[in-house]
Amino acid sequence: MMLGHTILLVTLLLSQARSFLSPPEDDGIPVEWVLLHVVQGHIGAGNYSYLRLNHDGRIILHMQSLKGDADLYVSDKTLHPNFDTYKLQSVTCGHDVVVVPGDFKRPVGIGIYGHPSYLESEFEIRVFYDQTVPQDPFEKDSYTSEDGHNEKKSSQAADDYQEEESIFWTILIGLLKIILEILF
Repeated sequence: MMLGHTILLVTLLLSQARSFLSPPEDDGIPVEWVLLHVVQGHIGAGNYSYLRLNHDGRIILHMQSLKGDADLYVSDKTLHPNFDTYKLQSVTCGHDVVVVPGDFKRPVGIGIYGHPSYLESEFEIRVFYDQTVPQDPFEKDSYTSEDGHNEKKSSQAADDYQEEESIFWTILIGLLKIILEILF
């Protein structure tokens, strides 16, 4: 009887040691994906935190809510995407994944929203580059016009417009805050 308990105990200990010494799970991440960044942060309830993605190519954003519930909004039209202005989103509880296509205009705006059902949310975003998607070096900076000529895109004008738009909204929000403080 004692021998049976000893064998059972040794088997249990060996199985625990094997699981401890074996390599950890890779979360199903393909080996072709290159980890570019890991970003950790906190966000208050109902607030946004913004990031900017400048890397070219197909990018995969893996966000894990470590505490609370953070949601992910992505856009190539604005650097401050939210639940009204976005192109891609992931709003699950826990693990959020967004695949940013290689043809999105850079920089890409990333908005992290702290769900209001939690006072604070803690998150970790892992940014991966997918090497399996081939890059066309001629596609990024040029396009073919209607008459068949290749022309350079004017990304400087778009950047200037977004910066002016951001400054405008910053000033407008500041003025509204002052007016609300005076009234209340």
